[in-house]
Amino acid sequence: MGGIGKTTLVKEVARKARKDKLFDRVVFSEVSQTIDIKKIQQAIAEKLGLVLQEETESSRASRLHEQLKREEKILIILDNIWKRVDLETVGIPFGDDHRGCKLLLTARDRTVLFSMGSEKNFLVDILKEEEAWRLFKLMAGDDVENRELKSTATEVAKACKGLPIALTTIARALRNKSMPQWKTTLQQLRMPSLVNFGGVPAEAYLTIELSYNYLEGEKLKNIFLLCSLMGNEIATSDLFKYCMCLGIFKGVDTMENARTNFYALIHQLRDCFLLLGGDNNEKLSMHDVVRAVAISIACRDQNALVVRNEEVWEWPDEDALRKCYAISIRDSSIHELLEGLECPQLEFLYMDSNGSSVEINVPEKFFTGMKKLKVVDFCRMQFFSLPPSIDHLLNLQTLCLDQCILGDVAIIGKLKNLEILSFSGSGIVKLPEELGQLTKLRHLDLSNCFKLKVIAPNVISSLIRLEELYMSNCFVEWEDEGPNSETINSRLDELMHLPRLTTLEVHVKNDNILPEGFFARKLERFKISVGEAAFLPFGATSNDACFRLSWPLFMINDSETLRTLKLKLNSTTISSKKLEGIKNVEYLCLDKLQGIKNVLFELDTEGFSQLKHLHVQNNPDFMCIVDSMERVPLHDAFPLLESLNLYNLMKLERICQDRLSVQSFNELKTIRVEHCGQLSNIFLLSAAKCLPRLETIAVINCRNIQEIFAVGGGDVVIDHQKIEFGQLRTLCLGNLPVLRSFCREVEKNRQAQGLQETCYNEISRLKDKLDTSSPLLNEKVVFPSLEALDLRQINVEKIWHDQLSAAMFPCFQNLTRLILWICPKLKYVFSASMLRSFEHLQHLEIACCERLQEIISKGGTDDQVTPNFVFPGLTTLRLIGLPKLKSLYPGMHTSEWPALKVLNVLACDQVTVFASELFHFCKISEENKLDTPARQSLFFLEKVFPNLEELGLNGKDIRMIWHGNFPQHLFGSLKVLRLADDHVSAAGFPLGLLERFNNLEKLRLDGCSCKEILSNDGHLDKHGGKLAQIKSLRLVRLNDLNQLWKEDSQMDSMFQYVDDVLIHGCDSLLILLPSSSVSFWNLTSLEVSSCKKLINLVASSAAKSLVALVKMQVFGCRAMTQVVKSEGNQLAKEEIVFSKLKRLSLVDLDSLASFCSGNYIFKFPSLEYLFVVGCPKMNIFTTGELSTPPRVDVMYRDTGPPCWDGDLNTTIRQLHRVKLLERSSSYSNTYYSNRPFGTWRSCELEE
Repeated sequence: MGGIGKTTLVKEVARKARKDKLFDRVVFSEVSQTIDIKKIQQAIAEKLGLVLQEETESSRASRLHEQLKREEKILIILDNIWKRVDLETVGIPFGDDHRGCKLLLTARDRTVLFSMGSEKNFLVDILKEEEAWRLFKLMAGDDVENRELKSTATEVAKACKGLPIALTTIARALRNKSMPQWKTTLQQLRMPSLVNFGGVPAEAYLTIELSYNYLEGEKLKNIFLLCSLMGNEIATSDLFKYCMCLGIFKGVDTMENARTNFYALIHQLRDCFLLLGGDNNEKLSMHDVVRAVAISIACRDQNALVVRNEEVWEWPDEDALRKCYAISIRDSSIHELLEGLECPQLEFLYMDSNGSSVEINVPEKFFTGMKKLKVVDFCRMQFFSLPPSIDHLLNLQTLCLDQCILGDVAIIGKLKNLEILSFSGSGIVKLPEELGQLTKLRHLDLSNCFKLKVIAPNVISSLIRLEELYMSNCFVEWEDEGPNSETINSRLDELMHLPRLTTLEVHVKNDNILPEGFFARKLERFKISVGEAAFLPFGATSNDACFRLSWPLFMINDSETLRTLKLKLNSTTISSKKLEGIKNVEYLCLDKLQGIKNVLFELDTEGFSQLKHLHVQNNPDFMCIVDSMERVPLHDAFPLLESLNLYNLMKLERICQDRLSVQSFNELKTIRVEHCGQLSNIFLLSAAKCLPRLETIAVINCRNIQEIFAVGGGDVVIDHQKIEFGQLRTLCLGNLPVLRSFCREVEKNRQAQGLQETCYNEISRLKDKLDTSSPLLNEKVVFPSLEALDLRQINVEKIWHDQLSAAMFPCFQNLTRLILWICPKLKYVFSASMLRSFEHLQHLEIACCERLQEIISKGGTDDQVTPNFVFPGLTTLRLIGLPKLKSLYPGMHTSEWPALKVLNVLACDQVTVFASELFHFCKISEENKLDTPARQSLFFLEKVFPNLEELGLNGKDIRMIWHGNFPQHLFGSLKVLRLADDHVSAAGFPLGLLERFNNLEKLRLDGCSCKEILSNDGHLDKHGGKLAQIKSLRLVRLNDLNQLWKEDSQMDSMFQYVDDVLIHGCDSLLILLPSSSVSFWNLTSLEVSSCKKLINLVASSAAKSLVALVKMQVFGCRAMTQVVKSEGNQLAKEEIVFSKLKRLSLVDLDSLASFCSGNYIFKFPSLEYLFVVGCPKMNIFTTGELSTPPRVDVMYRDTGPPCWDGDLNTTIRQLHRVKLLERSSSYSNTYYSNRPFGTWRSCELEE
C-alpha cells in the first residue's frame, strides 16, 4: 500500500545505521514507478565519491560494481520499487558475489520482492490508533489538545484510517486553522464517495485533496499541479522555467527575485508534505500517492492530458483537445505527431520519448492550432528541422530542446516573445545569427552542448535582456580580441555588453582573450573555468592504495555552490585588472597562477569572506596562503572556508604567515596537503584552536613536515593542558620522512626563519638525527571522535603513548580502521594496557613495516596473569611483508576474533600463522628470569576458521592446512583463497589443496614460480570437480608463467563456471589463450595488465568461446600487436561474435596496430563503450568486416565526452590522424607499478 510509511521507516533505518556505524557506507535511492537505471547508479556513485563519466548504463554498471566490491560493509536502500529491478544492470553485487553488500528494499507488492530474491520480508501495516494520534498531534501542533478542538481533531485523525500520508498532509493543512474549518474538513472526510480513486486509498485521496484546497493562493496550487506533470524526480531548474513563463511570477522584475520567491513557495509545499526534498536544492520529488492525486486534480480542473510509461496510447477526441490546458507525455512511445491538432487553450506541452533521441516526424502544421502555447519542452528527440508552423507561436515564452539531435534552428529567431531557450545536452553545432533577434530572451542554456563550437558574431551581445547564460561543458572557440574582419565566432567581450546578466556558466580555454574587468561585475551565481586545468579529486592525484578508503571524503560537490571559479592562467605575469572582483566566490580553484605569492591578501584584501572551498595546485610562486603580517586592521581569513586542498606548491613555506583572528578558518572541516616540499607544519596551534569543526586531515608527500600542528610563541604550554581535536574523524599521513609528532612545541627561531634554505641534504640529516622514540600521537593530544587512521612511510617507533591512563582510554574508542604501510621503524602497534580502547576496531592492515616484531607489546602488563586479547568487531586483518614479525604478543596469551571474515598473512616469514593447540613456554635460565616462547602461532585454527570467508597465505602455511588433520567443517565458509609463494612447484598449482575447501569460489596466485597453472598429470580426474567450482581466477606477478596449461591438455570442463579472470604482471606470457582447448563459455570479465611480452590476448579459435564476455580490459601490455591472433590459412571468412561484450578498454598498448588484422567477420551487437587511450600505432579497429550498434561511445582520454564518427573504423582512423591516440593515460606512471604486494589498483588486487 502507498502512503503507509515505508520510505520514512527505511530512512530512519539508514540514519540509525550511520549513527551506530553498522556499515561503512549507507546509500539511499528511490526507484519509483519508472525505473531510471542511470539515476539509481548516480545516487549510489555520489555516496561513494565516484564520478561516473561513462555514457552507457552497462559501462557505468561495470565501474559501480567494481567500486562496490571494494566496500567491506555497505547498505544499499532501494525504495519504492514497483517492478523487478535487475541489480546486475545497475551494477549492484548481491548474494555470494559480495556478502558485505546488504540490500534493503521497499515495495507495495510482495511479489516484486520475491522476484528479486528477497530473503526476509516484513509487512508494514497501518498505524494503531494511539500511534496515529501521536503523529497527527506532532504535525498539527499542541493546539489539538485544547478542550474545544480535541474531540473534532480526534475524529479527523480517525478518519485517516491510520495512513501516515493522510495524517501528515491533513494535519499540516489544518494547523492554526479555525474551528469551522476543522468541522468542515471532518464532514468532507466522512462524506461517502462513489468516485474510483485509481488505486489510491480513499482516505489518502480525500486528505491530500483537502490539503490542496487549503493551500493559500493560486501560486502554490499552480506549482503543485505543475509538479504532477513532471517526472518522478523534479528538477527545480525546469520547474522554475515553467513557472516563469506560465505567469506564476508575473510582475516580478528579475529572474533572481523570482527565484527567491520560487524557493519560498517550494518550502511551503514541502512543509505541507505535498513535496519532498532531494539531497540538494536541485531536485524535488512527490510521493507517488500525492502525485496520483495531483494528476487527478490537474486532469479534472485543467483538462490536462498526462501520459506516463505507456507503450501504446491514443490522443483524446477533438472536444477534449479543445479544452486541454496542458499535455505531458513522459517515458512513453512517440512514433508520430498528428497534423492539425486543434488545442486553442493549450499553454503547456511536454514530450519525452522512452527511447534515446528518437527521430520523430513533426508535421509542418503541427503548431497551427496551438497559438496560446507558452511552454514547449521536447526532450530526447531528433529534429533535422523544426516545423514552419512554430513561428505561429507568438505567445511562446519557453522553448526547451534538451538532449535533442538538432539540425537547422534558425527559425527560432522568429519567436520574438521568447524569454527562455534551452539546448542543454543537445547536438547543436552552431548558434546562428538569427537567434540574435531574440531581444526579449532572459535565459539561455547551452550547457553540455559538447559539439557546439561556433556562436555567430554579435548574437550574444544582441540579447540585451539576458539575465542567465549557461555554457558549462560547452567548448566554444572564442575569437581573439584583436581586430579581424573575417571573424566567424563570437568574442568573449560580448558578455561585457549584457547589463542585466546575473548568472554565468562558461569555459574559456585561452586566458589571453579574457577582457579586463571580466570578473569585476557582480554576479549572483557563476561557474567560470579558465584554461585547461583538471582539478581532480584527491584520489585521482594520489594513487596510493593505502588511503583508498579515505578518498571519497575529499570529494567536493560543486553543484552545491552558487559561485565557482577555476583558473589556470598561462600568462607569465598576471594583470591585476583581469583578476579584479573575485571576492564573492564560494569555490575557488587556482592552477599555475604565476606572479602571486599568497592567496590572501593579494587576491582579496578582505579575506575571501564567502569562500567555502579552496583548491590550489601546481603554483611555482606561492610562499603562503595567508600573509597577514602587514595587514592593519586584521581581517578574518576565510571565515566560511570548509575545505582546503593544496597540491604541488613547490615554494609554500607556511599556510599562515602570522597569527590570525579568532574567526579565521572557523568553519574548516577538511584539510588536504600534498607535494608541498617546503612546508614544515600545517598550522600554529593558535590557529588550530580556531578549527573547532575540523573532521578530515590528509598530509601526503611533504618532505619537510616535522609536525602537523606546531605549538609555540607563548600561546599554549603543551605540558599543562590537553589539546582536543573533538570533531576529527579521519587522519591520513603519508611519506613524511621527518615527521616527529602530530602536535609539538617548536622553537621560536624556527617559526620565524621558514625553511627556504632547506635542501635534500638537510632533509637527510634531519632524517638521520630524528628522535623517533616519541609517539606520533602523544598523551597530550586527544581524538575522541577519530574513526580512521591511515599512515604510510612515517618514521616513528610507536604511534601512541605506551601507558595511557584509564582516563585516556576513550581517546580512540571510535576508531574503526587502522592502516599502516611502510613504517620502517615501527616495532609494535598497540601496548597491552591500552588495547581495550580499540574495541570498535573493524579493519586492521599492516604492510611492509620491516622492524615490526609483535602487534601487541607487553606495555607494563602483569606477567603473573595471562592476558586475553579480544577483538570483538574486527572483520578484516591484513599482515603483509613483515619480515621480523614473530608473534601477536611476546608472552603467554590467548586471543579471540569472533567477527573475523578476511585474513591475509603474507611474507611474514618468522611467524607461524596457525596452530592447533596451546603454546608451550620453556624457562631459559634462572639468572635473567625471562620466559621465552617457542615459535608461537598467531591464531588457533579452530577458533578463526568457522567464520572466515577470505584467506591469503604463503605456501608454508597453506601446506600446514593441506596436510593437517583438521575437521572438514572448519573450512566451510571460505570462499576466497590467495596463495603467495615463490616456491610453488613449477609443475603448477597443487590441486589436492582444493579438497580442503568445499565452497571455494575465488582463487588468486601471487608471485609463484610455476611455468604453468595446471598440468595434465593425472590429478585432474581426482580433483577436477573442485576446480570446476572456481568462479574467479586471478594471476598476479607469475614471472615464469609462459602458458596457463599445455595446449594438448584436456581441460574443457575445468573452467566452465569461471566468470572473472584477471592477469597482471606475468612477464613471460606470450598469449593468454593460444587455442580453443579450454573454453570459457561463462566468462563475463577479462582483465589483463602489465604483461611485458604479451603479443596477443587470444587466438581466433579461442575468441569464439567468449560468448558471455561483457567486459574486456587490456592495460599497459606494451608488446601487444593485436588482441585477437589470426590462425591458419583463411580460405573462407570466419565469423567471431562477441554477443554480450559491452565494454572494451585498450589502454597504453604502444605496439597495438588493430584489434585483429585477420580477414574475419567481427560482430559486436552489444558494444556500448570503447576506451582506447595511449595506442599510437592503432590506425584501424579491424581489417575485416565489422558490425556494431549504430553508435558506440569512444573515449580517447581519461575524462571528457565520448566521440563517434559514424562507424568504429572511421572513428579510430580520425583519432589516429589527429594524433589523439598518442597520449598515455594519466595512470601510466602509477597504474601498473609493481608496488609491494600488488598495489596496482591494489584495492582490487589486494582484496
